Amino acid sequence: MPGQSIGEKPMTDVERQARYRAARAAGRPAIRICRPTDHRSRAQRCDDTIGTLVGLQAEYAAWLAALPANLRDSAIADVLQAICELDRGELPAIEPPRGFGRD
Repeated sequence: MPGQSIGEKPMTDVERQARYRAARAAGRPAIRICRPTDHRSRAQRCDDTIGTLVGLQAEYAAWLAALPANLRDSAIADVLQAICELDRGELPAIEPPRGFGRD
């Protein structure tokens, strides 16, 4: 996500580079923001995703059970019922392929 512009219009590349060089010449430290990277393996991410899906399905089942009687025949009840009927029994048994010794 880009940062907010300092002026009324965005800076050109030349202006941005000049500002950067002026800051380095003045001795101000460069502040760089790096986004955290996900260091989990694909297999671990797959396991975590399956766990999340199982948890969400349980939450939706509880939501469906807690629906008032006047909403039992509504569209939201139909969607919740469809989610609860999904067969997730095979998902935990699936093991993704391992990749070239990196996993």
